[in-house]
Amino acid sequence: MFILYFQREWSVTLCINKESIKMGKLTGKTALITGALQGIGEGIARTFARHGANLILLDISPEIEKLADELCGRGHRCTAVVADVRDPASVAAAIKRAKEKEGRIDILVNNAGVCRLGSFLDMSDDDRDFHIDINIKGVWNVTKAVLPEMIARKDGRIVMMSSVTGDMVADPGETAYALTKAAIVGLTKSLAVEYAQSGIRVNAICPGYVRTPMAESIARQSNPEDPESVLTEMAKAIPMRRLADPLEVGELAAFLASDESSYLTGTQNVIDGGSTLPETVSVGI
Repeated sequence: MFILYFQREWSVTLCINKESIKMGKLTGKTALITGALQGIGEGIARTFARHGANLILLDISPEIEKLADELCGRGHRCTAVVADVRDPASVAAAIKRAKEKEGRIDILVNNAGVCRLGSFLDMSDDDRDFHIDINIKGVWNVTKAVLPEMIARKDGRIVMMSSVTGDMVADPGETAYALTKAAIVGLTKSLAVEYAQSGIRVNAICPGYVRTPMAESIARQSNPEDPESVLTEMAKAIPMRRLADPLEVGELAAFLASDESSYLTGTQNVIDGGSTLPETVSVGI
């Protein structure tokens, strides 16, 4: 799912509002969303657009320009940039170009991430580093590129995409993924403390199972002959008996990026349909 990468410094697509957008909780704010092409990132992009945000959509795939064009066609202001979050120079060039169009970045959503299944002893160093380079270093690189301007303005909101996996629960075969997502919780809290007096709020989202291309890829790795059965079993283990929709995660991200959460920083916000609530062995009714 994540093996193919495009080597390209940056590319930009810019569109301006073609129709009036209703005032929303993010109106007048510009949000940079990484890993925005599909899954949770796409859900966040669509939700932020509905709440009035101007968007900078960053992804490693040039296909991100199609999503930007679609949102532009619906009347939203949207810039697409192609960059590899593992490469600080690629990130810096893409953000510089986007800021030339949009002027500033008020909100950063660090969403880009990967997951490959593999037992601890069988996982290669390359696969381990693949997780670390994208899920940790990628977040570090983008945040470091965006944060100085936020500090200078004494205003900024950063939303980190962590997971219930790693800091709260664990699954066999996801050691590298769990390692990196737990690290994001630590980074969230550290940045929140370090930059609170600079007007920066940093909060993490910890999703459970979400119906995304990543979840579908994990299901195919788990059971190539019947991946849908894996997703069905996932849903059965959740008290709400379904996987989340990416748009639902988008609404939580919009709340954390808005003034509605003005006194929240350094928090972990679980959105999992109750999947982390039950005991492993139940003696209840």
